[in-house]
Amino acid sequence: MLGKSQHSKVKHSLQSKKRRSRRTPPTVVTQQQPVPQAYKPAIPPVTAPAPMPKLTITQHPYIFTELRRIGILAGIMLVILVVLALVSP
Repeated sequence: MLGKSQHSKVKHSLQSKKRRSRRTPPTVVTQQQPVPQAYKPAIPPVTAPAPMPKLTITQHPYIFTELRRIGILAGIMLVILVVLALVSP
């Protein structure tokens, strides 16, 4: 069968796969009866409150200067972008 093309072989094989997939029997779904269970409380009773961890305040002395420097650089970049948008046609 040298005269036949590859396309027709693929086409026929796809059609046979479609036919096979249509012949699948429908599945039967069964429902299970609920099983009674013993009562369990959702939250265990609390006997004593847990001690709170001590909060420590950490100081970062350079945060304000770094944020100011980042804001200045962001402003400069924004101005450059606006100027480039207006200059380029």
